[in-house]
Amino acid sequence: MNSVHLKAKSIFGLIARTNNAAEMNPSTGKIGPLVHKFDSQVEVDYRGGARVYSVYYNYESDLAGDYSVLVGADAVASSSVELSEVKIQEGDYLVFSGSGQVPQMVIETWQKIWSYFASPGCAHTRAYETDFEFYKSQNDIEIYIGVKR
Repeated sequence: MNSVHLKAKSIFGLIARTNNAAEMNPSTGKIGPLVHKFDSQVEVDYRGGARVYSVYYNYESDLAGDYSVLVGADAVASSSVELSEVKIQEGDYLVFSGSGQVPQMVIETWQKIWSYFASPGCAHTRAYETDFEFYKSQNDIEIYIGVKR
């Protein structure tokens, strides 16, 4: 885990409102179908250096509450659907890394995050403003969790 300070960044994509309880059940989860819709209807400018993100924001409360998620990219070549824009907020983030096959690597990395913040004496407090998954490649992910100063 690393600590970084990031500038604001715009991500363009598709939005859903969900919560962790819904996402634990494949029949009620919204993120998986949102990813498939994005992949089938949006062309990402990978050759121009663009990457795919999942941005978590508009938190109702904490990890038990509802939140919005935008599945998108920092540069889009074309899209057959209207895209929304979300800004990753400037601030301090902890970076957790994972590798392997999707979705297992994503699930395992989020489990590390939840365990870290639930541990006694955790040195950081989640900000619950913007968090995001950054897909470095098909098999490598970095999850950035916003923390309070």
